[in-house]
Amino acid sequence: MTLVLNRIDDRLIHGQVVVGWGQPLDVHFIVLVDDAVASSEWEQELYRMGVPPEMEVRFLSVSDAAAHLDDYRTEPRAGILLTGDIATMSRLVAVAGVRDVNVGGIHHRAGRVQHLRYVFLTPDEQRALRDLAEQGAVVTAQDVPAARAVPLEELLAAREGG
Repeated sequence: MTLVLNRIDDRLIHGQVVVGWGQPLDVHFIVLVDDAVASSEWEQELYRMGVPPEMEVRFLSVSDAAAHLDDYRTEPRAGILLTGDIATMSRLVAVAGVRDVNVGGIHHRAGRVQHLRYVFLTPDEQRALRDLAEQGAVVTAQDVPAARAVPLEELLAAREGG
């Protein structure tokens, strides 16, 4: 197998990732890439509580993830690469060659506009997603495996709730 999903989800590990994606894709490990979480045992323990015992969670900084991404790509078991924001995924696209990016959940906050039910973006985040595509990444939005993958340009053109 390999890394079967490279996902941006600002909630990081939660039921939709573990059950919604993890079970259908037969995921055995999650590589959570976040500099702050990688240095916080307390936060790591909270996220570990959200996964079943047979699913391993690896907490890495961006630089550590970039250095080990080839190892995760060749593992015999399926895994998910997970970041909490576009900026982190952008760094992995630039330095580690991530090529398929799933926008799974970027939720409301000040300055963000709703594009899909589960995706709110600032103008800077929209540009960052376009930059990912210009670097060769295929960017789609998809909240669960059974949903249709929404291509980047359709995602950016969409406006919901107003």
